[in-house]
Amino acid sequence: MAPSGASPAARAEDFIWLTARVLEQRRFAYHFRDGSPDAVEAALTAYRGDDGGYGHALDPDLRGPVSQPHHTAHALRVLDEIGRCGDRRAEAVCRFLTAVSTPDGALPALHPASAGWPAAPWHPAAGARATTGSLLTTGPVVGLLHRNAVWHAWLFRATDFCWAAIEALTLGGRPHPYEVEAAVAFLDGVPDRKRAEAAADRLGRVVREQRLAVLDPDRPGAAEGTRPPAHYPHDFARSPDSRARPWFTDSELERSLDHLAAAQQEDGGWPLRRRAWAPGTALEGRPVATIEALLTLRAHGRGACLPAPRACAERR
Repeated sequence: MAPSGASPAARAEDFIWLTARVLEQRRFAYHFRDGSPDAVEAALTAYRGDDGGYGHALDPDLRGPVSQPHHTAHALRVLDEIGRCGDRRAEAVCRFLTAVSTPDGALPALHPASAGWPAAPWHPAAGARATTGSLLTTGPVVGLLHRNAVWHAWLFRATDFCWAAIEALTLGGRPHPYEVEAAVAFLDGVPDRKRAEAAADRLGRVVREQRLAVLDPDRPGAAEGTRPPAHYPHDFARSPDSRARPWFTDSELERSLDHLAAAQQEDGGWPLRRRAWAPGTALEGRPVATIEALLTLRAHGRGACLPAPRACAERR
């Protein structure tokens, strides 16, 4: 265990080894301990189904063995982190994406075959085959495949869907912050950079005009009136080269990162942003949130660097 007064990074490491699933342990080791990408991929493979998609509660809020678009997006993020989001892996994933796509060529929010399996109450009810795609699932998947120069027939209509969905977000109504996150994931990966910059500029104006990001987290009541859970600049601009970075001033982003760093809890982990709806979801979800927080802080040059392996051994 980390001694009293240990650094936030050391406490986070103890939290991961005490509580995380094998996949999150392997991800942590890869990012902060020079761990093997083979070990990450081996752990991720346990969640892969015979259909090429991913299931088995890869995202703790969706239970059961059914391959889900949401799980598959998470798997692609992990493969992207270790530089293996291409080749035969992408081909198998794209076959699954083609099989579950809606008539408009996109991905449903939830695979209809998941009916009867437990899921968080905020997920849509599973039932008959979905007829309308969801930007929440389609945007991150398409963005990651483009980011890794994957070309597959499925991508053509799915890309068109994302452009149209993002355009709709800027034309009226009040987009949900998670829709904006999905849009940014698409815009950060799509190869048409000029079009992506223009779309991101329009979307950023919507985010600011509709106050979808809490810009001063320390102000009393700053998060009141936001659509739960509250979103902050770092939720949209997860790295300095994100298309969402120009939406916020340097001081706004610094306050946001200060808030993220301060959210670390006494046990070394970061909290879930949504309520735990089943006994195991917080236990499985908090290590995921902790790794994401550390990666975001490190991407922005904040204090997420961990001690050298020898220093780690000495403090134990």
